[in-house]
Amino acid sequence: MDIALLGGTGDIGEGLALRWAYDTNHDVIVGSRDPEKAENKAEEYETELASRGMDITVEGLGNEDAAARADVVVAAVPAYHLTDTIEAVADHLDDAILVSPAVGMKRDEDGFHYNRPGVGSVTQLAEQAAPEDTQVVGAFHNLAAGRLANLDAEIDWDTIVVGDETDPKDTVCELADGIEGLRPLDGGPLSNAAEVEGLTPLLINVARHNDGMHDLGVTFQ
Repeated sequence: MDIALLGGTGDIGEGLALRWAYDTNHDVIVGSRDPEKAENKAEEYETELASRGMDITVEGLGNEDAAARADVVVAAVPAYHLTDTIEAVADHLDDAILVSPAVGMKRDEDGFHYNRPGVGSVTQLAEQAAPEDTQVVGAFHNLAAGRLANLDAEIDWDTIVVGDETDPKDTVCELADGIEGLRPLDGGPLSNAAEVEGLTPLLINVARHNDGMHDLGVTFQ
């Protein structure tokens, strides 16, 4: 499949782009509001992969062109840019599955806290911003981006996938399963997304207060 990562120059976008390019045969497209930035970042990813003996092309495009080329579009942007990003590419989504890994958080002197939007969750905010016939799935919310982007680091994490339709959710589960060390788990419908997203600030707070736990993930046993 063709996977477009809107905001693929950022932390979670970099990790997913590198892992899919390294572990799978899917074609990875890096998107950005600035096409030149996307091209430069795609070249960096190619260089990293080439250093590991892999001759893989990663394309860099503006977000609109990236979305138009993709079967799956991952909105790998911060929650406060999510609505604008989706609305900007809405006419280019066609039959693509839209995936949201974004989590809304606020920070005070005590730590990080989940900032739940009025519609229920950030994933549901993505659904609200997307065209009516676009299938939206939530996934990859609780991944430590730095470790994900380090191809020398092994991962052993679960990612909870939420969605209202079975087929697009199954597709995203297959994509997640293609990343070595990542196990997708069905979390039910989109209405359950808030519970998944709320784990992220918890993980950050635990990582901040405990030595040697800066790359925390979630594993269910």
